[in-house]
Amino acid sequence: MDAAALLRDLIALPSVNPAFLPAGHPWAGEQRVCDFLAATAARLGLDLDFQVVESGRRNLLARLCPVGHVRHRVILAPHLDTVGASDNQLTPRAARGRLYGRGACDTKGSIAAMLTALSRVAGSPRRPAATEIVFAGLIDEEHGQIGSRFLARSGLEGDLAIVGEPTQLEVVTAHKGNVWMQLETRGKAAHGAHPDLGVNAVHDMARIVHLLETKHSSRLRRHAHPLLGCGTINIGVIAGGTQPNIVPDRCAIQIDRRTLPGENEMAVIGQVRSLLRQNRLRARVTSFKEAACPPLETNPRLPFVSRFLEAARQTRPAGVAFFCDAAVLAAAGIPSVVFGPGDIAQAHTEDEWISLRALQRATDLLTRFLLSLP
Repeated sequence: MDAAALLRDLIALPSVNPAFLPAGHPWAGEQRVCDFLAATAARLGLDLDFQVVESGRRNLLARLCPVGHVRHRVILAPHLDTVGASDNQLTPRAARGRLYGRGACDTKGSIAAMLTALSRVAGSPRRPAATEIVFAGLIDEEHGQIGSRFLARSGLEGDLAIVGEPTQLEVVTAHKGNVWMQLETRGKAAHGAHPDLGVNAVHDMARIVHLLETKHSSRLRRHAHPLLGCGTINIGVIAGGTQPNIVPDRCAIQIDRRTLPGENEMAVIGQVRSLLRQNRLRARVTSFKEAACPPLETNPRLPFVSRFLEAARQTRPAGVAFFCDAAVLAAAGIPSVVFGPGDIAQAHTEDEWISLRALQRATDLLTRFLLSLP
């Protein structure tokens, strides 16, 4: 099996997360990729299982059983979905040592590297004696992570999960979490010719935005994680008022707060509420994430984690600012790291690409690690 050829096939199969498309759109869902990978895994002699997460959307589990009794388990866990795509992004294109197309680095490159490495192990006489290897193709990472959350609830145990994401071939043991908050101010409507008769909710929110972008951001910079740096806050949405000649009686902002290990949603919301009280400002503060997105911090000294770091010839683990399925699996008791070819800077872009050299290196590294398993 050739990883580059496999990646070409995967890019050509649309698997856009349904959250980003109108209902019934022909490109929506991961089913085409799931079916294609299942057929490929079956030809390799892997044992197949499917987890029906919701109607028409399934996690794929393809297992390579060890020679002897199962005493350990390593899970290869890339996601099958992508963000939205245009027609030209579904036609793979090679140029200057790169392969272009939607999902090339996020994260069909990881799928191709992981399954190609697994095919090599399946055909090798050095197949692990006591470690089961599970390829877990997960749905919905780009939206609500319902695939990894379902897998976590299923009770599957493992010594290590390698979550496929573009990390520039670095083994990542820590990533930030995120909390999405909405702040809403209320005022009093009045005619625009007599603003003195109203209370401007937009003006009140402007004070809050300034406070968050200055004082609160400054406080976040006082505490740094050795791999992740500081927590951050981004005000991504603001909406208030209905027309210019009416004093607005409502304004709302939506915030993305990136969290560090040790922080949780309740504490983060509590910080904002306390800040408002201290500055005599009023706003309703709520979270609007459907499920928690905690940070990840995995001990690099755990046996299978340190073995993977050694295979990668990496003396120090890395950290990333983005959230992914790794924290979900880790919260279920599966030690998890993030790893894959590609650069997150290319993910979700118009000209998404991956280096073919990096794809090959990822395949070789994963093969070396899997063949070293007991």
